[in-house]
Amino acid sequence: MAYNFDEIIDRKNTNSLKYDFAVERGKPADVQPLWVADMDFRVPPQVSDALVRASQHRIFGYSDVKADYFAPLSRWLEESFHWKVKNEWLVRPPGVVFAIATAIRSFTTKGDSVLIQRPVYYPFSLTIESNGRQLVNSPLVYKNGRYEIDFVDFEQKIIDNNVKLFLLCSPHNPVGRVWTKDELLRLGDICLKHKVIVIADEIHQDFTYPGHTHYVFANLKEQYKDITITCTAPSKTFNLAGLQISHIFIANEDLRRLFKKELWRTGYSESNALGLVASQAAYTYGRPWLTELKTYLTVNLELARNSLSEIPEATLIEPEGTYLLWIDFTKAQLEPAELDRIILEDAGLWLDNGSMFGPEGDGFQRINIACPRSRLQEALQKLSTAFSRRKI
Repeated sequence: MAYNFDEIIDRKNTNSLKYDFAVERGKPADVQPLWVADMDFRVPPQVSDALVRASQHRIFGYSDVKADYFAPLSRWLEESFHWKVKNEWLVRPPGVVFAIATAIRSFTTKGDSVLIQRPVYYPFSLTIESNGRQLVNSPLVYKNGRYEIDFVDFEQKIIDNNVKLFLLCSPHNPVGRVWTKDELLRLGDICLKHKVIVIADEIHQDFTYPGHTHYVFANLKEQYKDITITCTAPSKTFNLAGLQISHIFIANEDLRRLFKKELWRTGYSESNALGLVASQAAYTYGRPWLTELKTYLTVNLELARNSLSEIPEATLIEPEGTYLLWIDFTKAQLEPAELDRIILEDAGLWLDNGSMFGPEGDGFQRINIACPRSRLQEALQKLSTAFSRRKI
């Protein structure tokens, strides 16, 4: 491999949310963190080189972009997903969650209903409820170790609650589904029928495992373009979350105008200068790095699969995408707090408690495998030992 993903990098004392704030968040100082979705890998070298050049200029004034910024981004989307985007569709808020909250305020009013599919990325619920909207849940169906969509329930919830907006997570975080074309078309046609706007969070689009294909929702039918806000970012793909840049595509001119108007209400106008530099370099030069990274993660997944199969209380929900694994511990018949205690105190691991993704996640945990293999192996061994001791 050209890139050393086995390298152990000390991230402590770097203001890392993942490594430096355990005590502040009620965890032991020496806990091993595999929770928040950033990676323990260095960015592509061309990205760090571009950032060094920018920092050596020593001026960080207000910044914008020209055509050379859009070209590699649009080429990436076309080569990866056969999606041809236009520059005028693009809006660049500081992050996908920021964009989701902005879209909620742009296209709904207080008291309006917004639909989600739990268990799902917890900021979906927070942004809906904190903006005074009514949260409506059409839960995913967990059956035979896999999650499916209940399309009958989905449509009925829209009708019963006069839903205005649907938050689609694709690929899905945390359950790891990469929705098929048929599944997305069924969702899309229901939304078209009932005039529901779709916010498609596709931030994990670059991470799919062999045999699975990510389809851009807005690109599946011409009519979907007019009802969709597509949320993407380089943050997950290239480990750039701290640089605060996202790419939101809104083809419908009226929706885009409303979104931009709400964006101005927040007082946000210029993007992070270094985020722009990093993003352009990543989409220009980052594909070989990503290709090797995905190969590395596939082996990490195999390691996790084999290790978890030896823990009777744990069932891996086979992921189709993302570098986040969703693990079912319900066979252990533990209260969520006790499950957390075993993982935190006995195993010394900081994972994400499934309950944070909704009550449908009770008894589950989410683990981030985007780390050097030796660290993942160490964590899995700690997990195995902790559950083995319960039987003594």
